[in-house]
Amino acid sequence: MTSSENAASASVPAEECYHCGLPVPPLSSHYVPVDGVERRMCCVGCEAVARSIVDNGLTDYYRHRDAMPEPQKEALPAELQELGLFDHPDFQKSFVEPVGEHEREASLILEGITCAACVWLNEQHVSRQPGVSLVEINYATRRARVRWDERRTRLSDILAAIQAIGYRAYPYDAERSEQIAQRERRSMLWRLFVAGFGMMQVMMYAFPAYIAGEGDLTPDIALLMRWASLTLTLPVVLYSAAPFFRRALRDVKLRRLGMDVPVALGVGSAFVASVWATLTAAGEVYFDSVTMFVFFLLCGRYLEMIARQKAVRGVEELGKVLPAFAERLLAWPSPVGERVPVSQLVSGDVLRVRPGEVIPADGVVVDGQSDANESLLTGESMPVPKSVGSEVTGGSINISSPLAIRVQQTGDLTRLAAIRRLMERAASEKPAIARQSDKVAVVFIVALLALACVTGVVWYFVDPSRALWVFVSVLVVACPCALSLATPVALTVATDALARMGVLVTRGHAIETLANANHFVFDKTGTLTYGRLTLEEILPLADLDERQLRGISSALEQASEHPIAHGLRRSIDQADLPVVENLASETGQGVTGTLDGVPCWLGRPDFVAARLKCDLPPQLQELAARGGSVVALGGQGRWLGLFRLADVPRPEASQLTAKLAREGIRTTVLSGDAQAVASSIAGQLGINDACGAMTPQGKQAFIEDLQRNPDAVVAMVGDGVNDAPVLAQAHVSVAMGSGTELARNQGDIVLLSENLAGLGRGVDLARRTLKIIRQNLWWSFAYNFTSVPLAMAGLVTPWMAGIGMAGSSLLVVLNALRLQGGRRID
Repeated sequence: MTSSENAASASVPAEECYHCGLPVPPLSSHYVPVDGVERRMCCVGCEAVARSIVDNGLTDYYRHRDAMPEPQKEALPAELQELGLFDHPDFQKSFVEPVGEHEREASLILEGITCAACVWLNEQHVSRQPGVSLVEINYATRRARVRWDERRTRLSDILAAIQAIGYRAYPYDAERSEQIAQRERRSMLWRLFVAGFGMMQVMMYAFPAYIAGEGDLTPDIALLMRWASLTLTLPVVLYSAAPFFRRALRDVKLRRLGMDVPVALGVGSAFVASVWATLTAAGEVYFDSVTMFVFFLLCGRYLEMIARQKAVRGVEELGKVLPAFAERLLAWPSPVGERVPVSQLVSGDVLRVRPGEVIPADGVVVDGQSDANESLLTGESMPVPKSVGSEVTGGSINISSPLAIRVQQTGDLTRLAAIRRLMERAASEKPAIARQSDKVAVVFIVALLALACVTGVVWYFVDPSRALWVFVSVLVVACPCALSLATPVALTVATDALARMGVLVTRGHAIETLANANHFVFDKTGTLTYGRLTLEEILPLADLDERQLRGISSALEQASEHPIAHGLRRSIDQADLPVVENLASETGQGVTGTLDGVPCWLGRPDFVAARLKCDLPPQLQELAARGGSVVALGGQGRWLGLFRLADVPRPEASQLTAKLAREGIRTTVLSGDAQAVASSIAGQLGINDACGAMTPQGKQAFIEDLQRNPDAVVAMVGDGVNDAPVLAQAHVSVAMGSGTELARNQGDIVLLSENLAGLGRGVDLARRTLKIIRQNLWWSFAYNFTSVPLAMAGLVTPWMAGIGMAGSSLLVVLNALRLQGGRRID
């Protein structure tokens, strides 16, 4: 390393980003090798930029720079800027996914979003860009999902379009999101402080005018107080209220109306009129009302921002679960290890995870015995035993003893990453109820401006001295901020609460549709049952006992992966099996082998009967009537035995179906097994209808038939393995969240813990969420329809209007936060 590079490196403290110089979050695990040395980065953006710099042979940039960049500027050499950083494949790896041959989808975070109108503006503006096919923005999380055709446009063009209307978009990263949130809080606090200080001082000068009698204040003293109030109000208007004016001006230029337009009109008109009254020494001044209104409005928005960030923080926690470093064993089974960044782990590495540590990647236990806390991933609080051969999930916590784990999946391939992607998709999609609220809010703003103008004109003829502050009060008191917050905040809080219960919402419409579902359809195998056949009964038909029959059947099935084979082999010592030769299988029928030179057959009774050339045994019908699957064994020209295997129902399945029955919800089970098997399960669980021998296409047709009833809202619950068509067909789909299938699961909701009791709790919470949303909407409309007439009648002053508007928005957010408590909401 050269001396100049050493000097540059020395200028960056250990806890500062090597690329931009900003502080590195404690949990950051972003590293880039620069000249063979691992350099720590503060976020995925800096990591991608630095990696692109290195990959493009521009490492000299780090050697020759003599200062760190300004905090909000990207530290890019001019050469790399010309390459179009945002369009570089290396940069896009962490936040852009292909969704077709030429389509790409990016997960972004937007800075500058303050209301639902901002969301609407961005969605409308970006969707009109060439090649953009999808834009969805979540108000509560500031998250955006953008899809475009890379043949017609580039990501850099989309980001430039967003910047052109006054917003900034970044590649989504949990650390970047937290940095933006901190910057928002800090900026808002400063503006709030200036507004509060100005308000107190202005009130000090305004108070004597309120209490003074006729002639108590001389004209020169009154004018002096006005000028003092103007001087103290200037910082409040020019600094504290500046964002309102800036965003309102942007909306006017774009010929669109946002929440800040009425606020800016109210503050601006009152301030301008007060300045004119001060300059002419005639008329009334409203400096005290202006400062009080700005202060109360900022108070409300600050508290709303804190509550909103608290609501979405649970969703972001998954991004901070994995540790920054892991202990990798250099030559397993040697105990010698080294600490390495988690980002450097690869499949096949063996790690040592000590008690209390977070498991850094998906893998399998190769040594040790312990328990793991998987509650963050599954919602189940009980520890899960882990021993040699057990699979472990990155993000879970090792509890009691050290474990040696062989890494199988890292980075974006882990189950935790799959969960995050599904949650991000749900956060960026907007359900119908939210879109309707946004449309109503935009119409409401237009009506509000018209009402305020008419009110101002009427009061000008009735009492000109009161016309201005009545006009301002109407503008402020009816600003529909609470209406815009009513739905997105509640949905965000509910999504987080459901995830903590192990119910992962992956589609924006899922909560609303689940709450309204009135017909639940269940797949049987792997959903209502464990999907693991258990040997329930053995019926000898010759001079062999049960142990011998089981040994022969297990030997014949020793190479099969069929569930029946697993059920026959379970809990039997493979070393005691007889020797069977010439094994051969016929798909869907059975297996053939030779035992002591005599051919044997195991499989469907009709398959074995055809080989034996004899009739089915009379005991078969009685055995099949008890439920489950019957397998026959034949050899030596005769029937040797029958085996009945059954799939054990999940213990919580009966709780769920009983709950649905009490609530008047109809239930149906669909199964590929025989009708008798499906009916048996339905009878055990109290399910209304059962349909057996169903193909995937038959299941889909069944759902279509149900949906012909316009009042039906069908929820399909399946394991997601062979049920893709029927899951896609249902109004809302619930998939069991097995670790191997999660990344490919297309369910609207995923049961991470595979515990059906969680679905029952999810239904309750979804209904409570809709109740909260309705409460918020009713409160918003009631507040506006009550406060607007009072303001038009001149009974509400501007500062009272500010308190009312801020309080209504805060009440909506606090009401939504009740969903986090897990208590039943009446």
